[in-house]
Amino acid sequence: MTADLAAPCSPTELLSWVADLGRYPEWLSIVTKATPADALPGDGGPAWLVDLRGRLGPLARSKRLRMVRTSLDDDRAVFERSEADGRSHSPWVLEATVAATEDGSRLVMHLYYGGALWGPVLERMLGDEIEKSRPRLLACLAR
Repeated sequence: MTADLAAPCSPTELLSWVADLGRYPEWLSIVTKATPADALPGDGGPAWLVDLRGRLGPLARSKRLRMVRTSLDDDRAVFERSEADGRSHSPWVLEATVAATEDGSRLVMHLYYGGALWGPVLERMLGDEIEKSRPRLLACLAR
């Protein structure tokens, strides 16, 4: 799933909001909690325990993921699921890229989920949430 946002701020300011999963609960309501997690050997960067909760009609789903920021550049942050329990898990990869525009900056976020459990329900919830999150992120940037 891919989404974008035009923002009236610098790419650096926008990246500061999307490169730190701890800030996501402020603007992305599907992320109910994101707390720093202990570093493990092989982590490419900081890690967070991320609680996701989504509702679609009578259906509600919750999930806790251990996500690691595996890449951070001047214009891009990448997070990947990296659980600490030794079991095999479906991959989650979130990539956020920012670029300068004439009016500020543009954010493109791409989420890849390799599992089948949530499937179309996840896509519908995320689509709805993306629409709601755009004005909340813009409000955070305006503060």
